[in-house]
Amino acid sequence: MPSLEIRLHKGVSEIDAGRWNELVDSDHPFTAHAFLAGLELHDCIRAEHGWQSAPLGLYENGNLVAAAPLYLKGNSHGEFVFDWSWANAYERHGLHYYPKLLCAVPYSPVTGPRLLVGTTHRADSLRHSLIEAMTQQTEALALSSTHLNFASTVDANAFAGSAWLPRFDWQFHWTNRGWSDFEDFLAALKPKKRKNIRQERQHVVAAGVTCEIRHGDELDDEDWRILHRLYRSNFAAHGNHPALTEGFFRHLGQHMPRQTVAVLCRRGGRIIAAALCLRSSDTLYGRYWGAEEQIPGLHFEACYYQGIDYCIRHGLRRFEPGAQGEHKIARGFLPVRTQSFHHVRDGRFASAIAEALQREALGLEMYREDLLAHSPYAEALESA
Repeated sequence: MPSLEIRLHKGVSEIDAGRWNELVDSDHPFTAHAFLAGLELHDCIRAEHGWQSAPLGLYENGNLVAAAPLYLKGNSHGEFVFDWSWANAYERHGLHYYPKLLCAVPYSPVTGPRLLVGTTHRADSLRHSLIEAMTQQTEALALSSTHLNFASTVDANAFAGSAWLPRFDWQFHWTNRGWSDFEDFLAALKPKKRKNIRQERQHVVAAGVTCEIRHGDELDDEDWRILHRLYRSNFAAHGNHPALTEGFFRHLGQHMPRQTVAVLCRRGGRIIAAALCLRSSDTLYGRYWGAEEQIPGLHFEACYYQGIDYCIRHGLRRFEPGAQGEHKIARGFLPVRTQSFHHVRDGRFASAIAEALQREALGLEMYREDLLAHSPYAEALESA
């Protein structure tokens, strides 16, 4: 292979959208040029929030042949693969953990393509070249580390035999087993779980709340304003910073109209709660939720049951409702492995972290077995 030129850009918006999307080679919404460039253009990526866009491009004879969504991080906020203890260990030894490099989608704990290489016969080789390029940048910039979070299976396989440290965790995903409608899905559950879900849905109906689903091109100006207000209020209620701007929400509706899915919950004609999701051709991704009234069962209805029903009606295979939350198991979501990889420049810290990750992995495997023992399904179903 001819030598490749490594370039760190100042933003995804510097890179041609058509070429970037060719390298993504899927309709995964979170690595689409429109999503990542939208974060930059609408002030969601800001150095004062710990994010500086630095997408990596590999060029051959001036042509972009591979890329990765890379960020220079000044903290670990918005990543969902938690390395705060690693940073604390560095600080205790008088060393700086930040800045570091991160290959990921900001604020989005969603598995998907990270090593973007298209579909040429050189795809595997180019993935390895991207890994080597990120390793080189860690050294060249004298950084503590580089991380790749929520790797796809094909990207994870590319790290085999490398010095990068593997790490995994569990999320809770729903898998469509070919059910014809929501009642058919409920029939697959144990009687008690089925009864509980019906009761939760009935609470919402009894409160006079109706839910409808609209795509991005079906939302008007007031809908977008309310969606963002509810998102902000939910973050504020939990003491978190709402990093996504209203302009970015509207950008999704304009540039990804049929991949943007909103659940609007109304009472007396007024929107009192909403959930904003994104979708690909086979997966629904639950992302942002907010409510101005506390109604029993409404969160489950808007964030889980409406999404499951949407997947069944539209023939989607999976529903990924977001990070964490053991309560999702009782509602049909089973543990699915997520994977990340970490290059730590200091060999002493790399060895200590590797040992810690081995212990962590043993605990996580036991945790999965305990979770599956509480599966809501009448017949054993393997998690995806």
